[in-house]
Amino acid sequence: MRFGRIAAFCAASVFAGTLAASAFAQTPYDGNWHVTIVTKSGTCEPTASSMLTVADGKITAPGANVSGTIGSGGLVKVSINGAYANGQLNGNAGSGKWNGASAGIPCSGRWEASRQ
Repeated sequence: MRFGRIAAFCAASVFAGTLAASAFAQTPYDGNWHVTIVTKSGTCEPTASSMLTVADGKITAPGANVSGTIGSGGLVKVSINGAYANGQLNGNAGSGKWNGASAGIPCSGRWEASRQ
């Protein structure tokens, strides 16, 4: 998994659940977010960060194939390009765990997000 894919993955993990919302419905997670990921095990990039925008419950993540949900209590569950993440949003911040692979070798770590 390349640096850009991991950054997009973690960033998208924060927002992808909003895709389930209606296109015209504003969600409590709309806005600009800064997401940082940290690899704790495996050969993926040690750290990566990305800025993403959520508008009307939809995210923009260039080059990312994202699917997932954010539950009514802010619970995040997402998959992107074969990697998975979960965690919790609360107001203007969130965090969680992710796992995936780089060249077939498992990687995992944590992510943190803050609304800008």
